[in-house]
Amino acid sequence: MDPSEQRYLEDDTTPMMKTVKGATMGLVSGTIWGTICATWADVPRVERGVALPGLIRTLKMMGNHGLTFAAIGGVYIGVEQLVLNYRGKRDFVNGSIGGFAAGAAVLGFKARSIPTALSAGAALAVTSALLDAGGQTTRIDNGKEYAAYTTEKRPSPLP
Repeated sequence: MDPSEQRYLEDDTTPMMKTVKGATMGLVSGTIWGTICATWADVPRVERGVALPGLIRTLKMMGNHGLTFAAIGGVYIGVEQLVLNYRGKRDFVNGSIGGFAAGAAVLGFKARSIPTALSAGAALAVTSALLDAGGQTTRIDNGKEYAAYTTEKRPSPLP
């Protein structure tokens, strides 16, 4: 891989780009979840002067869930990257701090309740720590690169 290609790949993993990707994935998954929740909810009654009340309710739920998930994803990844750069270590503590900040800031603000903020932050922190400690997201860089296939020819088994 030449240096220009490597530079292109390095620019893709900046903390800001990771934060944007986290927020975007949150927006997409939240919008899908909002659509699912809207299909389970009761259809609102038809009111005079309101066109397509079911569609309006569905769009509102999609937007509400999408923005909430985007905020959680963005805050989680952003704080995780800040803690990673500050501490200089890549371990489960970074994700735990990011999870607590995301749960407390976003869900606590949405509920306007300090107990809800603390419990949501603790729940996301514990979940992140369990996933990271379980090896689901923690990667160890040993400096080796593995190719999907080899270009070397095998010796033929027949003489």
